[in-house]
Amino acid sequence: MAARLSVLAPWLAALWWGSLTTLGALVVPLLFVHLPSPALAGGMAAKLFTAQTWLSAGCGLLLLLMHRPGQAGSDNGRAQSALAFMLLGVLLALLSEFAVAPRIVSRENLQLWHSVGSAMFALQWLCAGVTFWKMIRKVG
Repeated sequence: MAARLSVLAPWLAALWWGSLTTLGALVVPLLFVHLPSPALAGGMAAKLFTAQTWLSAGCGLLLLLMHRPGQAGSDNGRAQSALAFMLLGVLLALLSEFAVAPRIVSRENLQLWHSVGSAMFALQWLCAGVTFWKMIRKVG
């Protein structure tokens, strides 16, 4: 069972990082280029970011559960060094969804909250990337 989990971990990390990369670098910019109005593109982007939050939370939480400290059979070398990045990435996703997104949707100080949300998305992308890198690199 532990061997199957250690094979699944890099795939979960790849899904997390790859989905963030695709959404942030390709999908959302294309929405603003191809949809008729920025308001329509923004509404659609908000829905996609919500879906991304749940994907990020799911991948991050599964990775955290698979690599709990002291768990028998855990590939400690790779996972233990990534735990902080996993946890921070999940927290950033949830904070973006429940603290920042409502302020953006209500257009409350839009420039500030959009900047904060963008920075949190970039930090989450970095956390997922570090997690992915640590999951695929050889130990020892």
